[in-house]
This record gives sequence, C-alpha cells and structure tokens, in this order.
Amino acid sequence: MITAITTTPAARARGLASWTAALSLGALIAPLMSGGIVEHAPFQWAFGAAGVLAVITAVAAWLLGTESSAPQGRSLDWPGQITIAVAMLGLLHGIIQGPSDGWGSARIVASFVTFAVFIAAFIVVENRSTAPMLRLSLFRIPAFAASAAMAVIGMLGFLGGAYDLSIRLGVIQHRGPFEAAIPVMIIQACTPFIWPLLVRLLHRIGPGPMLVTGFLAMAAGQLWLRSLPIHETALPPMLGPLILNGVGFGLVVAAITAAAVNVVPQNLTGMAAATTSLVRDLGQTLGPAVVGAVALGMAAGRLTGSLADAGLTPKEHGTASAILHEGGPLALHTADLGPLSAKLAPYTTDALAHGYNNGLILTAVACVTAAVIAAVFVGFRPSGTAPAEAEGSAA
Repeated sequence: MITAITTTPAARARGLASWTAALSLGALIAPLMSGGIVEHAPFQWAFGAAGVLAVITAVAAWLLGTESSAPQGRSLDWPGQITIAVAMLGLLHGIIQGPSDGWGSARIVASFVTFAVFIAAFIVVENRSTAPMLRLSLFRIPAFAASAAMAVIGMLGFLGGAYDLSIRLGVIQHRGPFEAAIPVMIIQACTPFIWPLLVRLLHRIGPGPMLVTGFLAMAAGQLWLRSLPIHETALPPMLGPLILNGVGFGLVVAAITAAAVNVVPQNLTGMAAATTSLVRDLGQTLGPAVVGAVALGMAAGRLTGSLADAGLTPKEHGTASAILHEGGPLALHTADLGPLSAKLAPYTTDALAHGYNNGLILTAVACVTAAVIAAVFVGFRPSGTAPAEAEGSAA
C-alpha cells in the first residue's frame, strides 16, 4: 500500500520509515502487554487481548485503508498458496521436531520430503499460472533475488538471537515474564527513536549501506551478548548489545523492502513487497527453529556426558536420563525433582549456556552473511528510494 500511494522518493522514504517504526512500536507494546497479563492472570488472557487488538485493527483497515490494487483486478492463486503453505509447514515441522524425534525418524524424513515435493509443485504451478501469486521471473533480477536471500538469512539471525536471549532470561536465569520482556522492549524501542534518521538515509543514500551497517550491527550485538557471563542479570551490561540489535533491526527492515521494490517495475511493486514480507517472516520463523535445534542438540550431548560424572545414585541417574531422553535439556532444567534438581542445576545450566552461546555464533554468522550479500548485490552507491520506471499502476 505504501509503495502504491508514494510517487516521489521522499514520500516513499517517509512511508517506509514510518512503517518500520510502527512495526517496532507494536513489538515494543506486545511484551509489555503480554508480560503484564501473565504476571497477574492466566496466560490464556494474553491471546484474548491479541484477539481484541486484531478485531480493532481489521475494522480500522476496512474503514481507513485505501485500495491499492491494479484497476484490472486479480484472481486468487489457490494452487500456489496451498503448495507454498504445505511446503513451509513441512520444512518448519522437520526443523522444530528433529532434535526430539531424531533426524532419521520416519516422521522427520517425511516432513522434509513433503517440503521438497510441495516446493517443486509450487514452482511448477507458478510457472504455468496465468495469475501467479509470485512471478518467479522476478528472481532473475539479481538485486531482488539478493533482497529475498537477505530477508531470510538476516531475519533468521535477528529472531534467532532474540529467541536465544529469551531462553537466557526466562529459562536459564529464571526471570519473570515481565522482567524478561524488558530487554526485548529496549531492542524494539530503538527504531522509533531513529525514525528521522531512517527517513534521511532511505532518501539520500539508499538501502545498500543501511543493510550492510544494520546486519553488521546485529552480528556485533549478538557476539557481545555471548561474551557476557550467563548469570549476568544486571541491565546496564546488556544495554550495548541490545541497542546494537535494535538499531540494526530498524536499519535492515526499512531497507530490505526498499531494496526489493526499487528494482522491479512499478506495476509489480505490490508483488515484490509481499514476497519480501513472506521471506522475511520465513526467516523470522526459521530463526528460533534452527537455533533451538542446534543449541538443544549441543546441550543434550554435553549433558549426556556430564550426568555420568555428576555423582548421582543409579535411581537418580535413571530419572535424569529418562527426562533428558523424553523432553530434552530444557525439560530436565525446569523439572521439579526436589533435591535432585539442586544436584542437576549446575550441569543443566552449563549445558544450556554452552548450546545457546553457540547459537549466538550461528546467528551472528547469518547476519554477516546477509551483510556480504547486501554489499555484493545491492552495493554502496547512493540510490535513494526512487520507484522503478514502468508502465502501469501498482499492483
């Protein structure tokens, strides 16, 4: 909608920067709202509050939203939507359940086979459709394909790091929901503060330098966070990495969409923006899944060896091993086993810290990879946010 109604570079810069700030404001309010609710009421009320906000938003969009579709209209691409949805569900199910079910189990193998079959079906369907949800020919534009790759890899790095932080605060350090939400709020509070800077950067230097700087800032913040002691609970030592992640997120989210829509014909900016949203959300979903799989796999391996040297009785060792096998390291760390929990705490904490610290290395590498892609394919040449020239209207 923003790309459809903005006809000048300055207007598009303001629109994209405002949209990015709004995303962060929502993410700033969300943990405050949900953390406060969970502190004082059953957790189900958090879903109720989100449902009420969804209804209010839907009504506001119906009353205030301006139509931005092409005059000739479009039909829904049901085969494309169904095949991509099933493919993504298969991929995510396999990644999330792999550590607990076993990567070679029939269920996990079937999930990845489902992904491969349906992603292939999606490509075939989109190439044959008269009104595809996604014109695959867009990926022949190097800058657009790079924007999609950056969105997946970079957002995997950002949300994977945020998930890693949440485990550190909530599970390892046993902070309450509201207290654990404060660092997340600091990250998201950065974008509204730098909104005027985003407008100027988008208008004057373009997305390339913003993407490189933003991804590298996030990588630095995650490595900085990894260097802090796992039991560090004071907020001041965390401010540096939190601010780096917040500023990096603001720069990247605003610039990714600009980089994608600026290189396609004007009549395809809607499709380009929607594709960017799809791959960005895919990256955000893959982040916790991939980091969780890697971190918990490492933690389980470390715990298996540690339990043998923990001085446990045969009965205690059997109980701990059974919980570790059935529920994984997080279940063993949070289980209420009386005196046995006190014995296990140093070992489960060490194993989880080892796993999730390595998870931060993974997320930092993802952010650096995205920065390299931005440097190579988007570049540093000032380009502003001028729409691509083409006939037709925004679709």
